[in-house]
Amino acid sequence: MSRERAEKRGRRGEAIAAWYLRLKGYRILGKRVRTPRGEIDLVVKRGRLIAFVEVKTRETAEELALAIDEYRLGRVAAAAEILAPRYAKSGEDIRIDVILIAPGRWPKHIENAWVGM
Repeated sequence: MSRERAEKRGRRGEAIAAWYLRLKGYRILGKRVRTPRGEIDLVVKRGRLIAFVEVKTRETAEELALAIDEYRLGRVAAAAEILAPRYAKSGEDIRIDVILIAPGRWPKHIENAWVGM
C-alpha cells in the first residue's frame, strides 16, 4: 500500500474513532499530538479521566490482531508520559487506550490497553 493511501486510511480511522468516543461521552482534547518520542492519535477526557488513544485501522478484521503490540504501546506510553502534565490536572486518572477499526465492524475500544500487555 502506498504511503499516501495508508495516511488517508489512518486519518479516516482517527475520525471514526473520535466520533465513536464522542458517542461514549468523551471530549476530544487533542488530535495527532507529536512529541519527541512519538505521536498520540487522540487525547480524550471523560470526567476525571484522561486517555491517550492509539488508533489502528486495517483493511480486514483479521489484520487487526497484528496491529498492536508491546513495542507500539511502549511508544505511546513514552509519548503519553511527556504529554501527561499538559493534559492532566492533579487527581485525574490517566490511561492508554486503543481503538481498532476495520470496514464493516464497529470500532473496538480496548480500555487501559497498556496494563494488558
